[in-house]
Amino acid sequence: MARGKIQIKRIENTTNRQVTYSKRRNGLFKKANELTVLCDAKVSIIMFSSTGKLHEYISPSTSTKQFFDQYQMTVGTDLWSSHYENMQENLKKLKDVNRNLRKEIRQRVGECLDDLSIEELTLLEDEMDKAAKVVRERKYKVITNQIDTQRKKFNNEKEVQSRLLRDLDARAEDPRYGLVDNGGDYDSVIGFSNLGPRMFALTLQPSHPNAHSGTGSELTTYPLLY
Repeated sequence: MARGKIQIKRIENTTNRQVTYSKRRNGLFKKANELTVLCDAKVSIIMFSSTGKLHEYISPSTSTKQFFDQYQMTVGTDLWSSHYENMQENLKKLKDVNRNLRKEIRQRVGECLDDLSIEELTLLEDEMDKAAKVVRERKYKVITNQIDTQRKKFNNEKEVQSRLLRDLDARAEDPRYGLVDNGGDYDSVIGFSNLGPRMFALTLQPSHPNAHSGTGSELTTYPLLY
């Protein structure tokens, strides 16, 4: 049965289009390789898929640069001259931009002002005033954030101190707890650490399970302040 002809037009289905591209590309590269081997020809094929992916075939004995150099010699044209001229023009523009930016930076630190007119000096002054205003606002914002942080830290410490004092008052009402008087040995209740002095409360516990035996008691300390 004869194979029907395929109508040459864009394949709308994306998957079918990609499959057809892959198959025909491989077949084209295969034919190019056969032409290279059978006829000792130099063949180069460059193509881009609809997704922008590059596919290239070039005869094994030839590089892409050699191929295009031979093409330029044969045709008598220079493919790189216009590209090189565009690169040189872009380089010149970038150098001009860089030079102007460096000059503006020097002017903002008080240099290179001799050639400026009154209008240019006034404009520069206005720009520096605006820049200083932005820096000043940023500085005030940083200072305000630091003050808020310190205030929150102080309030937290104050709350902890109040809680500890309430706890101390509650324990003072318990007859089992007590603090040394002015004539007592404070070294026994105040300790020191890397964080500073600490205060302890004292409690007397029976030395035997029978609390009514009256045979003695043990001293126990409880940390109150750190």
